[in-house]
Amino acid sequence: MEEQNPASQSHRSTEQLQDNAELEHQYGCEHYRRRCKIRAPCCNQIFSCRHCHNEATSSLSNPKDRHEIVRHDIKQVICSVCNTEQEVAQVCNKCGVKMGEYFCDICKFYDDDTRKQQFHCDSCGICRLGGRENFFHCEKCGSCYAIDMRDNHSCVENSMKNYCPVCYEYLFDSVKQAMVMKCGHTMHMDCFKEMSKQQQYRCPICSKTVMDTSEYWKMLDEEYSAIIGEVSFDRLRLFKCPSNTSMRSPSSAMTATALAKSPFTLLGTSANSAPRIIPEGLQEPVAKMKCLSISKRYRQRTCDANLV
Repeated sequence: MEEQNPASQSHRSTEQLQDNAELEHQYGCEHYRRRCKIRAPCCNQIFSCRHCHNEATSSLSNPKDRHEIVRHDIKQVICSVCNTEQEVAQVCNKCGVKMGEYFCDICKFYDDDTRKQQFHCDSCGICRLGGRENFFHCEKCGSCYAIDMRDNHSCVENSMKNYCPVCYEYLFDSVKQAMVMKCGHTMHMDCFKEMSKQQQYRCPICSKTVMDTSEYWKMLDEEYSAIIGEVSFDRLRLFKCPSNTSMRSPSSAMTATALAKSPFTLLGTSANSAPRIIPEGLQEPVAKMKCLSISKRYRQRTCDANLV
């Protein structure tokens, strides 16, 4: 028997792998690589996946015809290799090809790219990405979160079952990456980045600060010190306020409140109605001008109830 050349055998194996890779990428769509299509039960049309269906129907001219598919209602699929329509299953009942390396019989979901580490969450009722061991399901928030957020986030009831406050896309089953802010509300990561580029640092829902603004307050404190000059910071009080007045600290900005202490300046609930106290050593006109200037710069430090 003729001895096989290991080099040629290796070459044939490489060619076979390349052919298989090309075969895999012949099928599917821009959303998923799979060897089947679905028949939508809502309109009886054939699409590569549910996203293709939703994109096509959302652009229909008649608003009454626009709709989204319910993934769990899919009953029929069409094998892309032999074009055989059949009931939902992982393996084609005619040609025997596996229509998806990952298959979920509940979601009727197929995908060849297992690097995504797909898994089905029974509590969510849908498939997620990233590996089951890396996520936990928060019952109050109603969604799967990264494992390092367990007991380390503010729970808001059904926070993920809402629309992104920026782009208004439904977050729960969105394919875009979402994030949980310090206040517990959620939004798309891309939308959050765009919001921060516009210097918007507050949650669009509750107006609480969602990022560290200590550097910003430090800059304002430096400006304040430059305006006051040699006047003692501890002796300066711009407005008299009630003893029970509370205000935000510079480090936590709009998220927390603390009892008024001497390092803070604007303590009055209303800059217009609070009685002014002229610091010792300043003349009345000069003090008024400086107080007004500082009042504008520190307006966000007043005890405004609608921002708490």
